Amino acid sequence: MPELSRQLTPWINELISELLASDSAHAPLIEAVHPTHRTGARNLLHYALLRQRDVAKLQTGLSALGITRLSNVEPAVLARLHAARNVLDAFEGTALTYPLEPIASAFATADDILDAHSTELLGPTAEDTHSRIMVTLPAEAAQDPALVLGFAQAGMEIARINCAHDGPEVWAQMIENVHAAAAQVGREILVSMDLAGPKVRTGDFPPGPAVARARVTRQKWGEIITPAKLYLSPAGHPVAPPPLGPGRPGVSIEVDPHWHAQLRPGSAITLVDVRNSRRRFIVSEVVEDGLVIALGQRNAYIGERTLLNHEGFRTRVTGIAPIERSLLLHPGDELILSTTQEPAVLPSAGPAILGCTAPEAVAVLRVGHRVLFDDGSIAAVVRSLRAKGDDTQALLEVTRAGLEGTKLAAHKGINLPDTHIPLPSLSVEDLAAFDFVAHHADIAAISFIRTPADVDFALQALEDIARADPDNAERIRDLGIVLKIETEPAYEHLAAVLLAGMRHRHFGIMIARGDLAVELGFERMAEVPRLIMRMAEAAHIPVIMGTQILENLAKKGIPSRAEITDAGYALRSECVMLNKGPHIGEAIEILEHLSRKLGRSELKNRQSLRRIASWGDDIAAD
Repeated sequence: MPELSRQLTPWINELISELLASDSAHAPLIEAVHPTHRTGARNLLHYALLRQRDVAKLQTGLSALGITRLSNVEPAVLARLHAARNVLDAFEGTALTYPLEPIASAFATADDILDAHSTELLGPTAEDTHSRIMVTLPAEAAQDPALVLGFAQAGMEIARINCAHDGPEVWAQMIENVHAAAAQVGREILVSMDLAGPKVRTGDFPPGPAVARARVTRQKWGEIITPAKLYLSPAGHPVAPPPLGPGRPGVSIEVDPHWHAQLRPGSAITLVDVRNSRRRFIVSEVVEDGLVIALGQRNAYIGERTLLNHEGFRTRVTGIAPIERSLLLHPGDELILSTTQEPAVLPSAGPAILGCTAPEAVAVLRVGHRVLFDDGSIAAVVRSLRAKGDDTQALLEVTRAGLEGTKLAAHKGINLPDTHIPLPSLSVEDLAAFDFVAHHADIAAISFIRTPADVDFALQALEDIARADPDNAERIRDLGIVLKIETEPAYEHLAAVLLAGMRHRHFGIMIARGDLAVELGFERMAEVPRLIMRMAEAAHIPVIMGTQILENLAKKGIPSRAEITDAGYALRSECVMLNKGPHIGEAIEILEHLSRKLGRSELKNRQSLRRIASWGDDIAAD
């Protein structure tokens, strides 16, 4: 054992020397962060340097001596190496190289710093919990204070508003309802608002035919369960259909007002649909507001201008929206992504030509770059490029799609993980929303972060807002800033992105697992969130874990077994984000219960070996 100790000592000494040299080399970076983050910045640089080395053999050697595997080194890298060096001294029978007190207090100090940063950014946690619960508010939260109160009573600690939807009036009403709910439950609930960033999406598609299908539902053996439904309104005065009941949705149409006024319960309506099939509907109800409900026993395809007949009088159907067209893609298919802003060209033969909402992105594509559509459900690669007048076109080959093809429609997201997109992290619309957020919210979550320059741009935008409003400048500068780690470049430049963000006092990150999975590949999601969370811990920066946590429960009311385990892991972060769903209240309650149960035994990647009452002393009993 002394021989192994002597082999390991130079290795530890070299690592410690490298960390100390890093302090000098990166002194300007450390000095640039906010004073409250300087300890974390120094430790972050130590951790980044350590993870650039292969220390697996050192870990094995230290473990063989019963010292440490350096597995939980994140909070205080240098102190953990000092501790390992001192133990090696003890094995060799020499005086300890490093004083004990700083080593003994290093982890507790790091935890205190992270706790303080988390409380400043995210608010205090409930007793016996480590993580907060963030809930995405649906649009209904603006008009339904009881809905927001229910979230608060279930355990919501941060309300999230997505600025990609609605507008300032709706956002303001949501915030008012959150504050009212907080007052009723007797605790603070913060408001976080997401700035969407520039969106790269497919452009418009030409409209399809104006046809709608009224459908019956049947048993497997053909017996009709529910009829097809038509909802008829006077032209120019459409009436909303009733809430969806059993069966398939009905078709809302508008007809001549005089013709409509002749309809009574029992009236027969006949038509020849767009497939040249004769159909018959019977009026079942005439509602007071003018809505007429007619039921049929067969499916009918109703088109704009279809003729309806009632007692020899005819009227043409209006008010049917065109069908949204889509493109069915299979592996090996070709399509063209273009800088044009014209609607897509969908020929019967040859590749379709699709526009893009961010032509700047198409202009910088290169052969071999990956192009991912609709959250990665379709993957393609650039095979060639050509200029056609002022238009740049990239010929793509589909490399991944469903076995029976995958549909691609208008306004679906495009991810370009290999391409540097020459767009700022905040669009013009984002900057306008940022002003509202800075004045009304507690936290701004910034999307589309790729490099430290994107972080600088966001922080400068906040400073510009503060300077434009001297009366509220202090509050604006104190706004919490959360960077969403959702792109491959942001992950690859994570240490530099964190250091740039640490210039701001109230700072954290969100791990947006959905977008990361699209850019990095689903198979990497087993390790990437864990690695991001560890680097953030080294920086003493709070983490919000997002995307699909308890999603099955929130949407369907029943959790999958796997998502409960996933939620348990997510609770190692300082905050867990839940998305929308009809059963979100139940999801909040279960997450709050898990948080209390795990909060007493887990902190980040460390476990307290509390007594497990479920495990009785079976051996002694035998």
